[in-house]
Amino acid sequence: MRQSPIVLVGAMLAALIPGGGVAQAADARINIDNFSFSPARITVAPGTKITWANRDDIPHTVTDAANPKVFRSPPLDTDDQFSYVFAAPGTYNYFCSLHPHMQGTVVVK
Repeated sequence: MRQSPIVLVGAMLAALIPGGGVAQAADARINIDNFSFSPARITVAPGTKITWANRDDIPHTVTDAANPKVFRSPPLDTDDQFSYVFAAPGTYNYFCSLHPHMQGTVVVK
C-alpha cells in the first residue's frame, strides 16, 4: 500500500521530535504580589510544572481547594517558591490558607 507524501513527511517529522511528536509541557510561573496571584487564572498542558513565587513582604501559601488536597505549600516567605507538576487534565482551584480571599485557578487541558 502506497503512503501519501504528506503522511510520510509527518511521520519523519514526528520521529525527529522528542516524544514522538507530542508537544512537551513548558514550565509556568505565577507571582504572589500585593495579596493576589498573577495571573489569577492560567491554562496549561498536562505535565506542566507551575512555580509560585512570593513577591510580597509577608508569608502566603498555595493550597488546593479540593478535598482531599492534591497540593499544599508550606508558608512561603518573601522570595520563597513552591512548584507542582499538573499531570492530569482538570480545573484546579486554589487559595492562600493565610488569606482566603486570595484565590486562583489552574486549568489543565
